[in-house]
Amino acid sequence: MFFTRNREKTPLDKIREELKKKSKNTFQPPHHLSLQDRKLLEKIRRETENLNLNNVTRTKAYLDFYLRYPEIKWAFLGHMVSRNGGWNMTDLKGEFLPKLLSKKERNSFFNFLERGNWLIFQDVYPQLLVYEESLRQNRPLFYLLTYLNISTFMETIWSHFWQNQDTYILCIALVINEQSYLHQRVIQHPVYQKEVLHKFEFFLQDLLSFNNILFPYGDGNLAGQTLHQFESLHERIMLGKRLYSVLFRNKDFLRQVVNWAKGHPHTGSRKDYWPDIFNHVKEGLPGLTYPLRLKGCKLRKGARRFYSPRLEHAWKNVLQPEAEKGDWFKDNQIVDYLVDDNNTVDGEIKHEYCKTLERLEVAALAKKTFNFLE
Repeated sequence: MFFTRNREKTPLDKIREELKKKSKNTFQPPHHLSLQDRKLLEKIRRETENLNLNNVTRTKAYLDFYLRYPEIKWAFLGHMVSRNGGWNMTDLKGEFLPKLLSKKERNSFFNFLERGNWLIFQDVYPQLLVYEESLRQNRPLFYLLTYLNISTFMETIWSHFWQNQDTYILCIALVINEQSYLHQRVIQHPVYQKEVLHKFEFFLQDLLSFNNILFPYGDGNLAGQTLHQFESLHERIMLGKRLYSVLFRNKDFLRQVVNWAKGHPHTGSRKDYWPDIFNHVKEGLPGLTYPLRLKGCKLRKGARRFYSPRLEHAWKNVLQPEAEKGDWFKDNQIVDYLVDDNNTVDGEIKHEYCKTLERLEVAALAKKTFNFLE
């Protein structure tokens, strides 16, 4: 007789089992909420709403949380990605895009970016606050997440993290959650499909810095990654995993990026990381034609800097409609993304980003010349 030895269950096996159980017990009776629980939920909703005013307030909130709880790595990854979201928003009022897109097109693009940024914050920040309160009370409070319309996937992951302190699994799970949460509400939303994604496919993929996620560090240095298929959920999750590798695999690099972030409060202007190239006020006389100013990541001698406004001067705060209800989690296979590939990713992006800027400058100049000749 042959006996097979039972393989010890891995953390991911346990997560799969727990999710499987939950999917079978859809009609579980709600957890009895105490008065203390109800007050806490109200406090969390109020604090989230107060900080969800605009990209600058959200981005700062993520960094502040990470500095209090550095084990929550997503908070810093979210901070850096949210900075990029702010730069994309102000680009719409900056040097190039007003020459390439109509006012209506730029407004549509901003609404798309702002809705996504707002939705992610109102989903993830309550999770962070529940974790913070769990630490204060020295007991897990993740049963409260369902009352905040958080996916059952994340309730399972947070409970796992409380027991195992696996920072990688938590961070990547939050990447999966936020991208899956956005997928139907923004990426596949028929309005954004029509007005943004299909209309600006060329701009998104080939022209805009929209697809470059930049991590500034040191003095004028940039690392990061590029996304080539924005509409693909798989590609966005894999981008998140690569960004994790760039940011967290090298402790010295992480220290430099964190120091940069602490020393450069987010304003939305690209001047934050590259004051040699960008300025938040317009330089030179309006209406003058200009030669190409950028060459090899540097301005030509005597050339004025590119205009990149602060968010507060570019866009007003937007009152968003309530988030659409519903749990995105349907398929256990999503857990496969939590496997740590242990990849080391080269974060070199400065050269590619400079090429993007050069293409934008050429396109804007060509459009201006074409309009002049018409």
